[in-house]
Amino acid sequence: MFKGKKYQDSAKLIEKTKLYDADEAISLVCQTSKAKFDETIELHIRLGVDSRHADQQVRGAVVLPHGTGKTVRTLVFAKGDKADAATAAGADYVGAEDMVQKITQENWFDFDVVIATPDMMGVIGRLGKVLGPKGLMPNPKAGTVTMDVAKAVTEAKAGKIEYRLDKTNIIHCPIGKASFGAEKLSDNFNTLMGAVIKAKPAAAKGQYIKSCVIASTMGPGIKVNAAKLGG
Repeated sequence: MFKGKKYQDSAKLIEKTKLYDADEAISLVCQTSKAKFDETIELHIRLGVDSRHADQQVRGAVVLPHGTGKTVRTLVFAKGDKADAATAAGADYVGAEDMVQKITQENWFDFDVVIATPDMMGVIGRLGKVLGPKGLMPNPKAGTVTMDVAKAVTEAKAGKIEYRLDKTNIIHCPIGKASFGAEKLSDNFNTLMGAVIKAKPAAAKGQYIKSCVIASTMGPGIKVNAAKLGG
């Protein structure tokens, strides 16, 4: 596979076999973000669990201290006072059955986070097949099924991210933009890692954090020394 000159230049700064301390890896990822746009910095964490077992699932949400650098569009399913509260908190879209119709009939997905009050889950259930694969289905563990929709909207806008295992037992999460600089990215990195380590299932045996790689959108991956991360 052909890699561009900028990628090749960036790759020269990184020792492929070396496991870097987190601060060093974050500093390097800032140096290797050379695209013309503000690249997203992502973390890929492989865990020593088996996501096929219900008691080894790792899932949750955390508010990054400096946000993700992305403008988050929120859709809230609520009625009455809760709908009013969501609107007041700055939700981009608020509705009920009308929003279900808009999504199913118009194939409308101009939103990044879906929040719902518990009583609306029956209505949203019909959207499971379209929201589920996109990772947009509201979930109590992620704090997106709640009576306090105003708080959920505020947190989503402030940079709350959801982390969850994929089928290969890896968590993929953004921790900000290259323009944040190393200090802010370190804060976000430590907050996310802390949450993932805290979410370690009791059934998990052996080494919990198997590997950790940090990379920018267009740049090469940098391996972080997982042994120093705890867990």
